[in-house]
Amino acid sequence: MHGMDLFDSATSSAHGTPRPGPGAPLAVRMRPATLDEVAGQDHLLVAGSPLRRLVEGPDDASRRASPGSAILWGPPGTGKTTLAYLVAAASGRRFVELSAVTAGVKDVRAVIEDARRRLATGGEETVLFIDEVHRFSKSQQDALLPSVENRWVTLVAATTENPSFSVNSPLLSRSLLLTLRPLTIEHVRTLVRRALTDERGLGGAVTLSDEAEDHLLRLAGGDARKALTVLEAAAGAALSGAETTGPQESADAHDLVGDPSEAPVVIDLDTVERAIDVAAVRYDRDGDQHYDVISAFIKSVRGSDVDASLHYLARMIAAGEDPRFIARRIVISAAEDVGMADPSALQTAVAAAQAVALIGMPEARIILAEAVVHLATAPKSNAAYLGIDAALADVRAGRVGSVPAHLRDAHYAGAKDLGHGAGYQYAHDAPHAVAPQQYLPDELSGARYYTPSDRGFERSVAERLERIRQILPPPGRP
Repeated sequence: MHGMDLFDSATSSAHGTPRPGPGAPLAVRMRPATLDEVAGQDHLLVAGSPLRRLVEGPDDASRRASPGSAILWGPPGTGKTTLAYLVAAASGRRFVELSAVTAGVKDVRAVIEDARRRLATGGEETVLFIDEVHRFSKSQQDALLPSVENRWVTLVAATTENPSFSVNSPLLSRSLLLTLRPLTIEHVRTLVRRALTDERGLGGAVTLSDEAEDHLLRLAGGDARKALTVLEAAAGAALSGAETTGPQESADAHDLVGDPSEAPVVIDLDTVERAIDVAAVRYDRDGDQHYDVISAFIKSVRGSDVDASLHYLARMIAAGEDPRFIARRIVISAAEDVGMADPSALQTAVAAAQAVALIGMPEARIILAEAVVHLATAPKSNAAYLGIDAALADVRAGRVGSVPAHLRDAHYAGAKDLGHGAGYQYAHDAPHAVAPQQYLPDELSGARYYTPSDRGFERSVAERLERIRQILPPPGRP
């Protein structure tokens, strides 16, 4: 089975997480042992909160009101796994972990059946932690429903994706949804400094220079796990004295605690930089970051911030986003946000989409950048976008009316006898090619859907449209 019972392989106390062995990674050894050590999630841990009751375990009087399962949603490194450990350890319950990457329906059912047998024989309750639950298929998620409904297990599921899109509605409706906030730099700073001094961590063997600490925190980007992983690599490099080292070349985790009588080794900026080549771009093509980054990209183009637009474009390119997807979004933005303020923007966007499909990466990045620069620096108007939506709203509301008789098709037999086409004025025969006749149905006479802006090319469109509307008959007159 692709799971593990931590209480079978590690010692535990009445309160706190299971104590990992001395060879465990620093991020694992430094997992908070109590709720008081959890950083950045105060909004979830106030007295009497559902999460606190879930962690501390209900008494008999409040058991019925206690949450039976929880879905933890938040960015990487914010404490989802830690909270799952605390739910099990603080209440003395058995902890079993499954990874949605490797576990199947058979594994899920085996854990649930084992938990039922333990309950039936008076054994301890089971906390089932499923990491990356968004990777479970519908059938796998459905297999969890009976155990959640009957409380055969306390389910704690973690996801970095929005559960509204990635978790089945039946499972979501039966679970407590808890949103973890991204950690601030100060939260991560606190955790790093604790790891430097705590006996579970580095025990004072090393210290960080101010420059090294600031660089480490920038590198982590609010991910506590990443910060501690880089810190461990840097500590190993500093203690071993190696010129170049990474996580695999560092001293073993249990060798990183120094002699208290010796002065600590200082980790400087160069050591941190050697410990890791470059921070991974925080972007998951299949996760929330995908939606967040593309949203920021579109909004930056719309807001005419060309530098921010190029930044988010670079993040998507560096993360391996499909350039054709980016190109399609650029075409949409050209129509929706630039519109008639610069009609050539759509031409640029469509040409870019065709060129990207023809050329491919890495040269496609230049094509995308040119299109982004054009759109971001172009004047903006959503008048056409608003116009079609307003017209659609009237049509969907039933405001359609009959096509005026003079505009109806008069080419089929008998049409003229019905008056179709009678009185129609050919626009090209009229001065300025604008025939003064009614075009809208009577019910919509006077409706105005398109209101051009005063920006870019649309300014001249507005002036021409005003002259056209002076020629056309006023509302109520044919």
